[in-house]
Amino acid sequence: MEAGTKVWAFEESGDDPWILSEVVNRTDSEIQLKKADDGSVFSRPRLAANASGDGDGVKYEGVELANPPLSEAEKAEGMDNDMISLPHLHEPAILHAVSERYSEGKIYTWTGPVLIAVNPFQRLPLYTREILESYRQEGLLRSQNLGDSNAKRLGPHVYSIADRSYRQMMSEKRKSQSILISGESGAGKTETTKIVMLYLTTLGSNTSGSEEGGGSAEGEKLSIMERVLQSNPILEAFGNAKTLRNDNSSRFGKFIELGFNRAGVLQGAKVQTYLLEKVRLGFHASGERNYHIFYQLLRGASEEQHQKYCFHDGITGGLELANFFHYTGQGGAPQLREFTDESGLKMTLKSMRSMGWSDDKIDQVLSIVAGILHLGQVSFESKMSDGGQEIASITDEKTVADAAKLLGVDLQKLITALTVRIMITRGDEIRIELTPDKAQDARDALAKTVYGAMFLWVVQEVNNCIKWENDSDIRSSAGVLDIFGFESFAVNSFEQLCINFTNEALQQQFNKFIFKLEQEEYDRESIDWAFISFPDNQDCLDTIQARPKGILAMLDDECKLGQRGSDKNWAKRLNETYLPDKNQTVSANTRYSASKMQQAKGIFCVRHFAGQVAYTAETGFLEKNRDEIPLTAKSLFEEDSSDLIKEIYDVQLGASEEKTDSGKPAKAKTVSQQFKAQLSSLIEMIETTDPHYIRCLKPNDAAKPKLMTRKRLTEQLRYGGVLEAVRVARMGYPVRLDHAGFFKRYRMLLPSVAEDVLPWSMEDEDPQNLCVKFLDVLLEEGSKPVSYTNADGSISRANQIRMTQRQPEPMVFPKADVQLGVSKVFMRKGPHDKLEAHRVFHQNASSTLIQSWMRGMQQRRRYLIMEDAALTIERWYRGCMGRARWWRLREAQASLLLTNTFRMLINRRKYDRSRRGTILLQAQYRGRSVRKTNAAVKVQAYRRMYLCSTAYRKLKSATIAIQCCARRSAAKAVFNEIKREQKDMGKLKEHNEKLKQEMASLKAMLQAQAAHSAGKLESESAIKEKQEEINRLEARIAQLESELAKQKELVQKLESDLDAQKGANQQLVQDLQQQREMLARSPPTPSKDRKRANAIPVEPVANAVVVGHTITPEALAQHRAEVARLEEQLEEERRMRRDMSIEINNIRAAAKEGKLDLDFGAATASTKSIPDNISEISGSEIDRNEVQNEVEPEIRPLAEKVTRAVAPKEANSMSAMQDRMVDLKRSASEYFPMIKRGFTGDEVDEESTDVMPMGWKHDIASRKEREEALRDEVRRFEIKVKKFYPLLEEGVEVTMWQWNRSSEIGVDGQGGDDFVVKSSSMTLKLHRRGELLVQTVLTFNSTGGYLSKALGRHRRDKAASEPLPLNDILEVKPGCVGFDHAELPSSSSKSKGKSSKVKSENMHSSLFLTIRATPTPLASSRSYFLRLKSRSTRNDLLTGLRGILADLQVHEGVSVSAIHTPEVIQHQARRMPGSAPKSGPNPFHNRRGDIMVPLVEVHDLINRERESYDRLLLTMLQGSSDLKEKEDELLLLRGKLHTAVVESAEKDKTQANDSRLIMQLSKKLETLLMENEDLRDNNDRLNNRLVTVECEKMNLLAQVPK
Repeated sequence: MEAGTKVWAFEESGDDPWILSEVVNRTDSEIQLKKADDGSVFSRPRLAANASGDGDGVKYEGVELANPPLSEAEKAEGMDNDMISLPHLHEPAILHAVSERYSEGKIYTWTGPVLIAVNPFQRLPLYTREILESYRQEGLLRSQNLGDSNAKRLGPHVYSIADRSYRQMMSEKRKSQSILISGESGAGKTETTKIVMLYLTTLGSNTSGSEEGGGSAEGEKLSIMERVLQSNPILEAFGNAKTLRNDNSSRFGKFIELGFNRAGVLQGAKVQTYLLEKVRLGFHASGERNYHIFYQLLRGASEEQHQKYCFHDGITGGLELANFFHYTGQGGAPQLREFTDESGLKMTLKSMRSMGWSDDKIDQVLSIVAGILHLGQVSFESKMSDGGQEIASITDEKTVADAAKLLGVDLQKLITALTVRIMITRGDEIRIELTPDKAQDARDALAKTVYGAMFLWVVQEVNNCIKWENDSDIRSSAGVLDIFGFESFAVNSFEQLCINFTNEALQQQFNKFIFKLEQEEYDRESIDWAFISFPDNQDCLDTIQARPKGILAMLDDECKLGQRGSDKNWAKRLNETYLPDKNQTVSANTRYSASKMQQAKGIFCVRHFAGQVAYTAETGFLEKNRDEIPLTAKSLFEEDSSDLIKEIYDVQLGASEEKTDSGKPAKAKTVSQQFKAQLSSLIEMIETTDPHYIRCLKPNDAAKPKLMTRKRLTEQLRYGGVLEAVRVARMGYPVRLDHAGFFKRYRMLLPSVAEDVLPWSMEDEDPQNLCVKFLDVLLEEGSKPVSYTNADGSISRANQIRMTQRQPEPMVFPKADVQLGVSKVFMRKGPHDKLEAHRVFHQNASSTLIQSWMRGMQQRRRYLIMEDAALTIERWYRGCMGRARWWRLREAQASLLLTNTFRMLINRRKYDRSRRGTILLQAQYRGRSVRKTNAAVKVQAYRRMYLCSTAYRKLKSATIAIQCCARRSAAKAVFNEIKREQKDMGKLKEHNEKLKQEMASLKAMLQAQAAHSAGKLESESAIKEKQEEINRLEARIAQLESELAKQKELVQKLESDLDAQKGANQQLVQDLQQQREMLARSPPTPSKDRKRANAIPVEPVANAVVVGHTITPEALAQHRAEVARLEEQLEEERRMRRDMSIEINNIRAAAKEGKLDLDFGAATASTKSIPDNISEISGSEIDRNEVQNEVEPEIRPLAEKVTRAVAPKEANSMSAMQDRMVDLKRSASEYFPMIKRGFTGDEVDEESTDVMPMGWKHDIASRKEREEALRDEVRRFEIKVKKFYPLLEEGVEVTMWQWNRSSEIGVDGQGGDDFVVKSSSMTLKLHRRGELLVQTVLTFNSTGGYLSKALGRHRRDKAASEPLPLNDILEVKPGCVGFDHAELPSSSSKSKGKSSKVKSENMHSSLFLTIRATPTPLASSRSYFLRLKSRSTRNDLLTGLRGILADLQVHEGVSVSAIHTPEVIQHQARRMPGSAPKSGPNPFHNRRGDIMVPLVEVHDLINRERESYDRLLLTMLQGSSDLKEKEDELLLLRGKLHTAVVESAEKDKTQANDSRLIMQLSKKLETLLMENEDLRDNNDRLNNRLVTVECEKMNLLAQVPK
């Protein structure tokens, strides 16, 4: 151990028992070490020469040499798979190797023939079908001596050891195999056993094509493989339990023997169990559980099974059943981490059915399990017997009755078995009443007896199902032993003694097996091994089992004493036997020991192979060893019990009683006798087979993955016998190297030996002879004194370095300590340490020499680099200077070229300027000449135009004068009629009453509005803020109107059509003018025709010129005075009308602002104070029909005068013209351009005909068909809209939410949002409070629930919310605007069960409709969310409400379009659709008889078309807003989709790049490996060549004569 050597140092305290350290200094008495982790220095003393274990070498206390770390290439080759190949194999080396492999995810490691398996506590991909197939194929090829011998073998795996056992079983010897799996609880023994069985059964089934896949279909019989594998869940349910260390700990040992025929086909299996832990049934610690079957039944049983097995939840007092029962609730009944009890019960029942168990048998087994649970619930109370003694009495008779019923035994006998003990003395039966404590012990003993017997019966039934039919078919077998590992607790009892006894026996067999392997190894290598001794623990086995002084033998003798025997007496006998002397504490064989304190407490210690264990005698050793069935229990099971109980009891008797000759009663066997017999048979069976060993280790107690506790792992390595096996294997020659490795490793120790004496290469040499020669030379050179001077007295550089270092011990050791075998070199530890010390010495000297050479080379390289850099800088500087000189020459040449070019540009600019001036002068002269000519022509044209316009104006003045005369006559007639009407008081009163009614209606409406907004005076500031918000919304609406530009293009097109129609009307007027001129030139009409003309009413013609008699100046002055008087009267009337309008507007403003102070009486008084002459109104308020009837009598005489004034010769033409005028008489709609909205003329009845749907949704063949289809679609749409008013008045069923947002600041500093109405079923109705639209409101009436409808309780008349006036509705939107429709609250917090249903109904946004209303003093905004039953109903309601709002906007609001209607007509139009129109004068009635176009109808039609146009604009605006919102949603979704696609593309691109990079790296690695192989080949060829040359040289020298 030279300085710098890596070693392991033992440390008793701490989590890590072995610390990696480095040697600092070594003296004769101690060694100084430095820890690798923190650098602290400590020392360890030197041991005696014989303390090393082999009698030579230097040994220090708790210090072991560390193995050199393996490279990644060596790990890839699998050099760390087997720890036997390590140079130093001891406890820290094994611990470090296992830890390193575990950190890399390698849980399996070979240690010679032993496989070490570390539990990973997680699912690893190590047991896939592909991995199993790879081990199967490798084992198959190896067994047939096929495949590549140089190919890399698969790493250590449980499949590998299972395959090895199968291949050895199928070899020529056909010897049976056994796989021994051991380890402590939680180390993974059960899972390893499953994996081994899966592999063996897979090989057995794959060999037979008929067996594979059997039983896959329902109803078919399961294959042998499947039945064997299905037996595991049953055994685990009845024999496994949760402990503090493991969730699925096997509380029994089992040996599963798989039988194979000659062809290797699996024929069946047998299961042998050992030492079930029955004590767990009565008691288990906190955090642990009882056996799995109890929890599976309690948590996985159905309701029917609960009733059958008397599992009533009502009796638990709110506890879970598993926590309620005594036998399952002691540890808290925790859940398992890997699987649930419900799934466990399903798997157990499935396995039972696959075993062929009937449902009746399964039900009986579960009934017994339930009966044991109820038996544990039996409690006892104390009472006094007749003799005055305390005896036990059962508290609850029903619990005992349920237990007896489920167990299938007699109730009275069960009560007797629980409360009475029967003893037979000299043939007499003695009954002893038990105390409550003894009764509880009897109850637990009876439960353990029943459960133990049932477990044996379950194992027997499993064997009956999976065993082979004929023993002659079995050629060989493979057994799997899942046995408990070595145990040592704070308090150890009878179970730990039996378990440790089993491990001692198995360790003895393991030592023999290892000794046998070592013997075979030494024989194979021809090594003398007679002097090597191996450890033997037979003395420990004799201490436990030998008769008559064995521990178990004396325990059986103590049990035979009956009541006189006790645990204390047994412990006293043990101490007297093994410690006969007074102060003796250790027995003669050193296996038994007990201090005085331990003897007083009844504690004794046994030194096992894994360590010393202290056993406490007073823990029920005798009771557990007896395990006898009480007489009361025997009578209970033998008489009046069910068939299954009797069958189970017979199995128990067969296992616990010895078979005797006929006529003699069976003798009961103790548990130790049964166990020793089973163990003996197991050891005998294992010795007849080839054993394979798997040691399972537990890395930590927390059951966490990737966590290694090195101290716990060291303890398990000791307990598992791994270190003992290594010690046995290393007792002879612990260091083993092959010949080539030995020679290459230590040839460097003799650098001064010439090659002719000892070659450096092993080519053309016998490895064994060369190693013998090397050993002789080594011992010869080692005995010589060390000299570093050459023959000439000089000292080489390497020797100078060696002289400065610490000199190792001389290489002097006995030659017998190094044995040369056939293929290996075997060394003891002493010689190996000396060789390693000299090797480290020479390596340090060589590395120092190489470092000096490398430093010199680095300095020389640095000098050459600096020299080259200086030369490079000089060249660069010279180049810069030359380029600068060349650049100056280029600049001089460029300046000359630039000067010449500049001069050329100056001269060219002068020439261009002169040329442009000349062209401009020519153009001005020519333009002046042309303008003079054009001016002369223009003056002439103006002169001619003046002459023509003068003549035209004269003619026009004359025409106008004539027309004025005609109009004056008509005005006189109208004036006279008005004067007569003024004298009629009845009409004046009628007009006055109409006006009063209108005023009263207006006052009532204003009073209602004032009452509705009575609180506005207190919230003016809030209204102001809301008004500002409305202004912002109006600004937003203005922006949206700009988006209607495209839609307005369509309107402009319609207007262009209107202009075209107007042109057609002008053409018609021109035709009428021509007819008038013709009438003027026509001859007088005959008398007959004149009468006919007088009988037909003449329609006035626009702009007609009537020629009559000459008008005198007096008549004209009179007419003008009359017109002036009428104008004054008209002006007075307009002034009064304006005053009334101002008063009405003031009242409206006051009502709107909430400042209306006048009452209804004052309003009535003001109405009565209107003057009576209010009826003297202008022509704008005269009824159209009355004026027409009154004017026509005046027009007819005027037409007759016109007719008489024409010449007689034009009479015939005049008559014809009148006939034509009658034919031309039409309605006003024919003079107005019609908008195609589904009408071709007169309106057709809505219900008259059915129109075939041919709109844009259907195929069309021409433009005409398209227009007709559009007309039909529009017609149906208008009919549908008109039908909506009565439908809405009847009511629509909706589900409503009302959301009010308040601007008040709450406690948390935020505004309050509240749902006033939540998910309420309502009936939405349109309620009329007057004829005006502004008086109409929407009412919300509750419809009641399902119970109310069933009972006939209608609540439709009960308003669930205040009405919503149409004037308060701001907008109607589809969907749920401003809130997530899926998050709408339910109607009540109590209806939690309906929340999921409501949420599912709210998932469809197409059923929702949002109404946003104006703010109130209590809410800054109001929103009504309506959910309808179908999408079509929602669309109809949306269209209808928007139509009503459009009518309200058209009739009550500000005009939308540029077409205006007079105020009176607007007032008449303010009514509900479908109500009767108001009667009154029409302002568009003309009193001119010379106008033939019916302007009244024209203006009415214009008004209707304006309303339709305004509705169209509003509908288009709302449709555009909806379309924009949908486009925004679509763009948002499109953006998210694009982002997801881009991210997916980037991920794919990254994965592709990674794949390409991996492929490139793989190819590069392959190239490097190939180049490395080529370099090795070249190096070998060069070495061969050098050897050949040297040999030839030596031959030549030998041939030269001296």
